[in-house]
Amino acid sequence: MTGKPATGKPETGKMVGVDVGGTFTDVFILDESTGRAEVAKVPTTRPDQSGGFLAGIGRHESDLSRIATVVHGTTAGTNALLERKGARIGVITTAGLGDVLEMRRRDRPRTWGLRGDFEPVVPRDLRLEVPERTLADGTVRTPVDLDAVRAAAARLRDAGCLAVAVLFANAYANPENEARAVAAVREMWPNPHVSCSSEILPEIREFERFSTTALNAYLQPEVAGYLDRLETALRDGGFGGEFMIVQSNGGVMSAQTACAVPVRTALSGPAAGVIAAGYIAQMAGYPDVITGDVGGTSFDVSLVAGGQSMLSPQTSIDFGMTIRQPMIEIATIGAGGGSIAWVDKGGLLNIGPQSAGSDPGPVAYGRGNTRPTVTDANIVLGRIDPDSPIGGTLTRLDTEAAARAIDLHVGAPLGLDTLAAAEAILRVANSRMAGAIRLVSIERGFDPKRFAFMPFGGGGALHAGAILAEVGLARAIVPRYPGVTSAMGCVIADMRQDFVQTVNAAADQVDEAALGVLMQRHMGQGMAMLDAARARFEARDTVFELDMSYAGQTHTVAVPLPVEIAAGVVTPPTRAEIAEAFDRAYHAAYGRLLKNGLRRVINLRSAVIGRRPKFDLASLAPTATGPAEAARRATRRVHFGDSWHDTGIYARLDLPVGAVIAGPAILEQMDTTILIEPHLQGTVDRFGNIIIEGKP
Repeated sequence: MTGKPATGKPETGKMVGVDVGGTFTDVFILDESTGRAEVAKVPTTRPDQSGGFLAGIGRHESDLSRIATVVHGTTAGTNALLERKGARIGVITTAGLGDVLEMRRRDRPRTWGLRGDFEPVVPRDLRLEVPERTLADGTVRTPVDLDAVRAAAARLRDAGCLAVAVLFANAYANPENEARAVAAVREMWPNPHVSCSSEILPEIREFERFSTTALNAYLQPEVAGYLDRLETALRDGGFGGEFMIVQSNGGVMSAQTACAVPVRTALSGPAAGVIAAGYIAQMAGYPDVITGDVGGTSFDVSLVAGGQSMLSPQTSIDFGMTIRQPMIEIATIGAGGGSIAWVDKGGLLNIGPQSAGSDPGPVAYGRGNTRPTVTDANIVLGRIDPDSPIGGTLTRLDTEAAARAIDLHVGAPLGLDTLAAAEAILRVANSRMAGAIRLVSIERGFDPKRFAFMPFGGGGALHAGAILAEVGLARAIVPRYPGVTSAMGCVIADMRQDFVQTVNAAADQVDEAALGVLMQRHMGQGMAMLDAARARFEARDTVFELDMSYAGQTHTVAVPLPVEIAAGVVTPPTRAEIAEAFDRAYHAAYGRLLKNGLRRVINLRSAVIGRRPKFDLASLAPTATGPAEAARRATRRVHFGDSWHDTGIYARLDLPVGAVIAGPAILEQMDTTILIEPHLQGTVDRFGNIIIEGKP
């Protein structure tokens, strides 16, 4: 980072969470001394997102020296991957392995298609091979030719590459050759953007390691440049505190770490939302919750069971771009408020994946878009007040323009009037959202009836009732500030550092002492990172697990390890304890064990977590007293199904604890609109959440 050095963190101050989405940039500001929270929602600025970032903070705090901590959930890396707008990069790899990134696992973009195209982020002429070879057991058969490495680096530099990835065979087993090559490249490379596979992912399986490291290099110039500009602007404004970034695993890391390993920021913003939703739901007494973030571009779904988010060791951002890093499991579909409704050649109504985003936005925004969106349908049906749009940047929405667009692009092709076409748009959108929820619940063995649904994002609470009916969920929990939940998650998230190292041994032959040394090393490295962060932690935890399988199996199960840590010293598990832990995990996953199957340990995974102080959600509780009717502002006709209903309009933040609002009703606030359908009711709990469920 090249910004000004910190001038010293204030002893007490404000914590700021900022989530940059496709349409809006959301800000959550918590004053630690008073417990008071303030929120802001401003349009996301493109191409430089830092403009909206600073404008959002400026809504409530112009003096940045009063801010102790800024935590950012960023989509800069995700957008660069999805839009293929990363840097021009090169690869230096082992002779014979230049095509690993292109061959992948020989999968296809369409399961039943006979053909499919894939273009790796590194062109063939920039994937250069050098003589070297390390065997799978770590033996160096051919020392690396450093002259060839330097020549390759010079060729890539002269070709205009802004970053380079060094990817050697079996570097996870012995990084010696790769480390020597990386040192040689770094001596001559004009910037810090040199990614090393044994540093990024010292794990077996060439393609996953190569892909993760190459994508890291692909993102480094973009993400590091963005964070550098942002931090410089913050420091120039007087900010002297901690600047941290949300990781895809739901933890936070320093901005410096994010610049070095930007691949960990993929799905950063959605992960923050899941963390906040899980915390809010657990405090409200619902440890099992399915989250649904409806933003301007997408609908992001995740499942939290027993208060714990589901982590996946690997994901793909678009086809073929595989990232093997711990990430919160999030299913994403193109069904956000700005998603465009269209009728295909076969006469079927579709929603997305194209989105109007924040610019030009829905038709009703009057900024040049002529194709109807989900938001336009909600406006035409009276569910969004055209005179009070969220975000505070527009004075009025153009309902008539939205209706004309729906008529032209949906109503006319399907033979429907305006209202029926708008209802059809919402039914398709709700159906797609329900399908995503089934994907993370029913298809993974979870009964959705035991889960609450937490809608958030700017549009989530408009669809809560329909999703309850579609999926069979018992209730919905709408948080106090649903439109800025991901920004709140930035403030809540703990600091986390993940490590992995391949072991690759039979369980009954694991070297217990060597495993203990590795665990101790991971814990020491993690604790050192926590120390360097200058953050305040209430506690520090270290969690260990093994990736294990039976011999001959490709896929592994995650096996939590029973580990004792005393006075900073790790006592590793015995071989017998490892076998018992594997049997428990395998039986829980598959319902049976394989008799006489040979257990194998593939990888050790470690996580060092710094537990950051959590603010008391009670500080967000309503202070209003008196009857709920005091919060009623108007009555508006709203369309449900096939008829209009006179619907009470309430100022949501003025409702007292314990208030019960019978549907049909609409609760409005700065960052979202909450729809309570005729057969439902909403109750304000002690934290200010709205619990939506069926009428008694």
